[in-house]
Amino acid sequence: MALILSMNKKTAKNNTVNIMSVTENINQIKIKLPTNVKLVAVSKFHPIEAILEAYRAGQRIFAESRVQELCEKQPTCPKDIDWHFIGHLQTNKIKLIVPFVSLIHGVDSLKLLKEINKEGEKIGRIIPCLLQIHIAQEETKFGLSFDECRDCLSTEILKELKFIHLRGLMGMATLTDDSTQIHAEFKSLKSFFMELKKDFFMDESSFCELSMGMSDDYNIAIEEGSTMVRIGSAIFGARVY
Repeated sequence: MALILSMNKKTAKNNTVNIMSVTENINQIKIKLPTNVKLVAVSKFHPIEAILEAYRAGQRIFAESRVQELCEKQPTCPKDIDWHFIGHLQTNKIKLIVPFVSLIHGVDSLKLLKEINKEGEKIGRIIPCLLQIHIAQEETKFGLSFDECRDCLSTEILKELKFIHLRGLMGMATLTDDSTQIHAEFKSLKSFFMELKKDFFMDESSFCELSMGMSDDYNIAIEEGSTMVRIGSAIFGARVY
């Protein structure tokens, strides 16, 4: 029992240190970010106290990857937070987040777009979305292939979806120490983004976001043209499960 109490005290102390350093971490990251790159603070598995610390440091965009956690946190946090959803979204849970979500990053099928549109139409709200593209050499990651994305954007059905707003693309690089590979994967996504911009969104200035880069690779992502980086552990420290 004494050992458990000792471990709990140590964990609590470490969590306090993490929270106290959130402001410093955010400030250090923002110094490096170009003015055209948005910082998305990934707060999944982190307590409300950490989110509020980041909020007091001026952060306004936060992201969650689980619908239940997002729906629990959103009502208790400041109302001017822009909440992004970055996880794999199940169709039966879309209705829970469409009333307030500012951006859905991981849209990887026409079916999902249609379901988001349906729920948006029910409440009269247009939902901003990013198409997730599979660029990593890992089958565990979700996303459309380049050809699947082209087919999705070419379908007439898409033109009928008036309650979704495509804002750009999202992608995740392979989890590797090989920076050359990471550069190549992000570069391919940027090139594909430019192709889609020319072929499908030439007259839409709002199709402008390229969400790529996380705590371990966001500097590379910025070099390759990211406009939005999703950073969790570099801000909040180790996740609290």
